[in-house]
Amino acid sequence: MIDLHTHSLLSDGALIPTELVRRARVAGYAAMAITDHADASNIEDVLKKLIKVARQLNADKTFRVIPGVELTHIPPRLIPLMVKKARSLGARVIVGHGETLSEPVEPGTNRAYIEAKVDILAHPGLITDGDARLAAKNGVHLEITTRAGHSISNGHVAALGKRCGALLLLNTDSHAPGDLASAERALKVALGAGLTEDDFKKMQDNANAIVKKIRV
Repeated sequence: MIDLHTHSLLSDGALIPTELVRRARVAGYAAMAITDHADASNIEDVLKKLIKVARQLNADKTFRVIPGVELTHIPPRLIPLMVKKARSLGARVIVGHGETLSEPVEPGTNRAYIEAKVDILAHPGLITDGDARLAAKNGVHLEITTRAGHSISNGHVAALGKRCGALLLLNTDSHAPGDLASAERALKVALGAGLTEDDFKKMQDNANAIVKKIRV
């Protein structure tokens, strides 16, 4: 299991990064990105701390910890600047907080993150056909999520993503220990979204391809 969207207490998660990683390892994960919520107020501090922890934990080379951010509730006009800033500060994975149906995300957010070429558009809600096609063109991964609330649009995202040729990922958006998902549970979420076991394997292959390209 590879999970590229999780949170520690550096934002609104329950665990320090080291414990989050330890619990993920015990749960059978091979790699994970810690992508704490960020905007202009905290992005420098969050990334500095996550990069430090990742370097320490990656020293034994038995598990990959990837420092990243989830840019969250950023006004669409500011998204290109924030994505550029996150890259310059060392974010190895950038998640854009998409237009989930469970929060009041500003319209146009999905398109702005796709145009800025983030790595992952998280829980993109009722993403449009045009945005899904642009995501496919720009190599932006669309997220299927195990997280309650955000997951209510999984079926729409899965069907549209496949039809438009977009890359899909399955992540947990973990904020607490109980949010980490076994491969068995993750597969059930994928099947519940109308995907197949082959689609689930492809999503893990997509995640593995991201991890392989990253140097930490």
